[in-house]
Amino acid sequence: MSNTMEYKGYVGSVEFSEEDCIFFGKVMGIRALLSYEGGTAEELVSDFHGAVDDYLAMCEAEGKEPEKAFKGSFNVRISPELHKKLVMRATAQQMSLNSYVEQTLANSVVNQ
Repeated sequence: MSNTMEYKGYVGSVEFSEEDCIFFGKVMGIRALLSYEGGTAEELVSDFHGAVDDYLAMCEAEGKEPEKAFKGSFNVRISPELHKKLVMRATAQQMSLNSYVEQTLANSVVNQ
């Protein structure tokens, strides 16, 4: 079972409010707030697709490039000491810091 769904390259969360007895979610990984809801799973999926389609149509009408979710670039703030250790480890393996961090993160996801 997954708490996400995907449509046209956009990933949306799936949540449930017991109090309101409704499913809801938002598109993840972009600055624009795209939310959706439904009383059933089918309604939730339909509203999610509609929210993405409406967003893409609005961007086209305004001549704006739609945001792409998960572009592959993000900032991480860490301690200076950890930063130093990572650079030293990457250098020892003749890798750039970016390559070392990418490989380390990929290994942590694959090993789950």
